[in-house]
Amino acid sequence: MHVFTSITSNYIPKARVLARSVKTHVPHATFHLLLCDHAPPGFDVEAEDFDHLILIDDLPIPDRAAWIFKHTVVELCTAVKGMGFAEIFRRTGADKVVYLDPDIAVFAPLEEVEGRLDDHSVLLTPHQTEPEESRAAVLDHEVTSLKYGVFNLGFLAVKNSPEGRRFVDWWSARLYDFCYDERGKGMFTDQKWVDLAPAFFPDLGILRGPQFNVSTWNINRRAISGDLHSGLLVHGEALCFYHFSGMDSGAMKVMMEVYGEGSPPLEQLRQWYLAQCDSMGQAELGDTPCHYDRYANGDPVRPAERLAYRYREQAQEQFPDPYDNTGNGGYQAWYRLRCAGEEGQTPQEEVEAVMRRELDAIHHSISWRVFKKLSTAYRQWGRRIGMQWLLQRINRIT
Repeated sequence: MHVFTSITSNYIPKARVLARSVKTHVPHATFHLLLCDHAPPGFDVEAEDFDHLILIDDLPIPDRAAWIFKHTVVELCTAVKGMGFAEIFRRTGADKVVYLDPDIAVFAPLEEVEGRLDDHSVLLTPHQTEPEESRAAVLDHEVTSLKYGVFNLGFLAVKNSPEGRRFVDWWSARLYDFCYDERGKGMFTDQKWVDLAPAFFPDLGILRGPQFNVSTWNINRRAISGDLHSGLLVHGEALCFYHFSGMDSGAMKVMMEVYGEGSPPLEQLRQWYLAQCDSMGQAELGDTPCHYDRYANGDPVRPAERLAYRYREQAQEQFPDPYDNTGNGGYQAWYRLRCAGEEGQTPQEEVEAVMRRELDAIHHSISWRVFKKLSTAYRQWGRRIGMQWLLQRINRIT
């Protein structure tokens, strides 16, 4: 079995914790690190628990610089996951591949995952496996799943079968074009797409066991007992893997306080994970900026600049490498000259303001006035022709 995760350099400490936990509990697994970044100084994969390093430059991405620029860091690390499965299949011929988010730790062998892959080509874990009972929990968990996706894509397992490869090909294609956090358009990175997967791929299994992908979105329905020394149990089953989502933002601690009810095992888990990340270099690497968050001259890429480039074909054609701002300043200078919004606007507001200005310019142009006159004339002509046709039909009948 092969396991991989997808990160930028600031997540190397968390990926180290994950890799170490995989090596401890699944010693026969081969671990791949998919790095959507430049490696930090001194990074040596040979000295790590990672067996193989896959760089984003290794993936078959047409117009690589332009494609990367369109994505935020989170969007980028999720957009390559389908390609990561395909690359591991291509390189190794692996029978079974498991993706795990870097902020996951494994606490028991993945025997059931491996066994279920004998019967299914794709395995998923839902955020919830039981209906919520309180209105607050419905809003926090079930409604959130409607927004972000039924299945948590911190875990995904795929078998190297015709159906498994068909799933990977479909998912990779969708992620190449539409792996964005645009919930107003029904998209949330790689995750919302997989809501469609059970309808498209009959050879798909769902892991409903309470010991899989335990996290803040289901801890109110999963009783955790025991401790790290004697073993952690979920409804009497050995905890398989825990997803420490929201650790950096503080959301994990808040949700634990709301739904963990002061559970000693959960607090022990949180403290253990913080200590593990610290021992793996969190202080040194946790704030490392992603290489793709900066232009060639070192200036940060602003969110509105990414968003405008994503939807402006003219900019993509004129600046195939938007990071290159040497010479005349490239896309960065072009954007700030033509598109920069007012201070304090959100990226979406800034881009919308740009679009409004351009539409206003079109509406006041000579070409638009000519087109408008022509279109009015054609509509009037069409109405006259239609009325003549109707009168002819009436005359024939009478």
